[in-house]
Amino acid sequence: MAPPAAVATISEPMWDESLWEDLLAYIEAGIVVPIIGPASYKIDTDGRPMSVDAYVADRLITRLSLPRDDLPPEPTLNEVTSTYLRRSRLRQKLYPAIQGILNEARFTPPPVLRQLAEIRHFNLFVTTAFDPLLETAINQVRFGGEPRTQALAYAPNDVHDLPGAKRELPRPVVYYLMGRLSALPSYAISDDDLIEWLAALQSESLCPQRLLGELESNHLLIIGGTFSDWVVRIFLRTAKRQRLSKDRDVLEVLADDRSGKDPALVAFLRNFSPQTQIFQGDAALFVETLWQRWQDRHGAAATAGESTAAWVPPAAEMPQGAIFLSYAREDIDAVRRLKSGLDEAGLTVWFDFDRLEAGDSFDLKIQNNIRQCSLFVPVLSRNTEARVEGFFRREWNYALDRDKNIDPGVRFITPVVIDDTSSFAMVPPRFRDINITSLPEGRPTPEFVAQLKRFGGPR
Repeated sequence: MAPPAAVATISEPMWDESLWEDLLAYIEAGIVVPIIGPASYKIDTDGRPMSVDAYVADRLITRLSLPRDDLPPEPTLNEVTSTYLRRSRLRQKLYPAIQGILNEARFTPPPVLRQLAEIRHFNLFVTTAFDPLLETAINQVRFGGEPRTQALAYAPNDVHDLPGAKRELPRPVVYYLMGRLSALPSYAISDDDLIEWLAALQSESLCPQRLLGELESNHLLIIGGTFSDWVVRIFLRTAKRQRLSKDRDVLEVLADDRSGKDPALVAFLRNFSPQTQIFQGDAALFVETLWQRWQDRHGAAATAGESTAAWVPPAAEMPQGAIFLSYAREDIDAVRRLKSGLDEAGLTVWFDFDRLEAGDSFDLKIQNNIRQCSLFVPVLSRNTEARVEGFFRREWNYALDRDKNIDPGVRFITPVVIDDTSSFAMVPPRFRDINITSLPEGRPTPEFVAQLKRFGGPR
């Protein structure tokens, strides 16, 4: 008997090599979100590569004194968890035990995660693993090991969302969609947990709206997932927030060693979700190929870091005497580039990158910082011209108020323009009285750096 036509489609390739060029273009445009699963990478344990899931499961058996005869030869964390819960209902003991196992192991990030971190156009990473290895890799590659990456974790009873739109994120974000390692039951370690997480993500009141909006509107690289057929379908539907058979302008790539071998899933995607592509290879090969092609386009300088990609986010508290950058949120890329260049020149620069808008206490903090900064640099653009309201205008007023008390021969306000704007009808007259320096795309010139060093000094 001939196999059903739907299943026969597994023999048809679902990967087009020409997609690589499209993916690179989308990545460079900042419209791709990688979703990294726990099967993307392995850690080395005494010369033996194994997944974090398998390592934790093995150590947990010993820590919880479970009989190995009750378990498969190489049990998953879900199998160990379910076996333990059949014997004991003390679920809360599992989480500190798992945290202790990974804290003691002190694994270093594997090459796959470092390669993803080196693709510096990525600023939002979603992970379905609970271990912090991806976050650590980004900190090592981009910030010399400093904990500069923002970590956000989701749990049905503790919903954290993105602070703003993806394009406006001032530093890389790792979003732990299934929770982050903790002593608390705030991350998924079993199929029972997975169901709860997926169910909560369907709820308007319990889901991270901004994150799901980004997953809906961006291209997705779903790398090293461990979800089964139907869970993949539900996950895609959750991410896209519409019927999968409906036309959409973005694609999804599945890169793992199981999706392409599942006839039912392949048939479903072929028939109902043609925008979803399956890479013919495992997660490590996909990342290696993507990373190498990105390197070929951007060169070694890209790995070392340049401009916006190499920036170090400002400290939470402004250092005394720092240069204060005031900007419209839409100009964050240019501001990051400007800060990176000034940092490299040895100048201390600060700006508010979280835009907390938290009321009186936040407003007071900004006032104090403007009173204590050495120079105030308003970043002008077509965006500041277009906005009649914005917190940056309040910052301008605070700076103008301080400027009244400074000798006219001493420079305090040093405006710059980052695009081709030439008419400044919406800036204060005092700004127009000062020479406005043109720094296209926020790239500081040697002359501007020298100017800041000359103007900056004790007040």
